[in-house]
Amino acid sequence: MIPALIIIAVVLALLFLFVIGIYNALIRLRNQVDNAWSQIDVQLKRRHDLIPNLVETAKGYMKHERGTFEAITNARSQAMGAKTVSEAAKAEGTLGEALSKFMLVVENYPDLKANQNFLNVQEELTGTENKIAFSRQNYNDQVLSFNNKIQMFPSNIIAGMFSFGKRDFFEVEGAAEREVPKVSFS
Repeated sequence: MIPALIIIAVVLALLFLFVIGIYNALIRLRNQVDNAWSQIDVQLKRRHDLIPNLVETAKGYMKHERGTFEAITNARSQAMGAKTVSEAAKAEGTLGEALSKFMLVVENYPDLKANQNFLNVQEELTGTENKIAFSRQNYNDQVLSFNNKIQMFPSNIIAGMFSFGKRDFFEVEGAAEREVPKVSFS
């Protein structure tokens, strides 16, 4: 009788430790996803902060491009107001398209392209875009790991018991965002 109770106690203890291990792994992965999102958020904030500088520098040269400026301003406002990953992805896609159109219009203004302030802001924006792409890739990698963990047996049982939900990928919405940006300093 006592050996049977010891075996049952050991099995229950091992099961308990197994559940704790999976739970802790899920928490770690969820926190990595949250951290990866915060890294994207930091870069997006930097992007949003650089855009007004770029627009202000260009306004003096591009007096007849009011629609372009309004499109960037509206897209930036939408991007800053996004609450979820999918809203942010969609808004950032729209903002990327507006920026791409803006950069195409800039090509028609050689004096603006030669302006040192404009070139500096454009260079900072390009660097930020690269950081966003890297952060987006890292976030999606973390989401993949997390989603795999919560969907695979036996961790899916623990994930269901503790209400771990699937996370959304940060996917590019707009066609312009899928294209490689062209930056010209000439």
